[in-house]
Amino acid sequence: MKIETKFGLKIKYLRNELFISQEELAHRSELHRTYISSVELGKRNISIRNIEKLAKALEVNIIELFKD
Repeated sequence: MKIETKFGLKIKYLRNELFISQEELAHRSELHRTYISSVELGKRNISIRNIEKLAKALEVNIIELFKD
């Protein structure tokens, strides 16, 4: 499995653990909902800055986003 796909699945898992929608995650991270969707589907190469935004919005340490 590609790293982008694994990363996207982790984002989706953590988002679902918080019971929030892509729209809410987009609001919390100041990213667009379609961007969140693309990341979750593994279709987007994500910048370090946006990884940081997502980690903060998901209330986790950045390292958690890369754990299996």
